Amino acid sequence: MLTTQEQLKYSRQIMMNKIGESGQIALRNAKVLILGVGGLGNPASLYLAASGIGTLYIADGDTIESSNLPRQILFSESDVEANKAECAAEKLSEQFPETTIEAIDDMLDEELCDYYLPMVDVVLDCSDNIQTRYMINQACIQHKTPLIVGAATGFDGQQLTIDPRDEDSACYQCLFPASEKAPANNCQTIGIIGPILAMIAGMQALQTIKLLTGNKVQVNQLNMIDGLSNQWQQFSMKKQTNCPVCSANSQV
Repeated sequence: MLTTQEQLKYSRQIMMNKIGESGQIALRNAKVLILGVGGLGNPASLYLAASGIGTLYIADGDTIESSNLPRQILFSESDVEANKAECAAEKLSEQFPETTIEAIDDMLDEELCDYYLPMVDVVLDCSDNIQTRYMINQACIQHKTPLIVGAATGFDGQQLTIDPRDEDSACYQCLFPASEKAPANNCQTIGIIGPILAMIAGMQALQTIKLLTGNKVQVNQLNMIDGLSNQWQQFSMKKQTNCPVCSANSQV
């Protein structure tokens, strides 16, 4: 049962028919891993902690730079050179004491994935490195852990939900095969504007909350936003029969 304080704090969520008290309890019992505490991981972690997620694991081996501050809204000038995961965990714990926050102050690798993924209900990919995306995609397929992917450059953003528990769900490599040339554009090459990251991170947090509270989450749909025209587009995709990660013939 929810405590009286929890009923008051989360009353606007509980009154929603699609969440209710049972959904709020599910959020309290949930464990979520956020990979990358940059422009996406900052707002995503704030929204998830604020929603009442019970445990957040946040992983990032990078340190804070002054160029991060316009879009990584948890951090301030005094945090420059601090580890992102540790700094974010400290600030989130202070603001949301009901949520258990564990910082992983290192880049997630296969060994760490094998340790943490069996513990969590869902993973958010908030990284900005294509090889990291391939790695966490494969690990989530292997452990059958839902994966909420977000990415943004310039004025554009995209979001994809992967659920390995659904045998028809495509994976990241179905969309971007590793055998093909990886996308060249990223935040370092063409820049990024902060509100686009907030919109994609908000979508990632929303998909996570829906999944954890038993609401339908659309797989095989790439959601894309053009921030200049303020237009969202949805593109359907299919699980690839020859995908080396998620097909029936894969070795994962």
